[in-house]
Amino acid sequence: MMFHANLNTYLMLALFLLMTGIYGMIRHKTFIGMLISTELVLNGAGLNFMAFNKFLAPDPAVGQIFTLFIMGIAAAEAAIAISFILAVYRKFSTGDPQGVTDLKG
Repeated sequence: MMFHANLNTYLMLALFLLMTGIYGMIRHKTFIGMLISTELVLNGAGLNFMAFNKFLAPDPAVGQIFTLFIMGIAAAEAAIAISFILAVYRKFSTGDPQGVTDLKG
């Protein structure tokens, strides 16, 4: 049996990634969990661009360029967020956002 994907299949998968990411950002109690959830949201957006690129775009390079841009933003966001997380952990010895009470230098 061959699986034939259409636009709705990709959009439902992207919606699942988006909703899972938003739920994770709300429910996770650690900075790393929130970072991973943010990556899920960005991956859902990239999947949307690629799905619309495949099924609706007259120029196939446009969706791919936007997706590469989103991937670059996600990589930069991860690098910056991890450096912030390490700085907070060194200062407060916790990865819990509730444990960070004083943000003054």
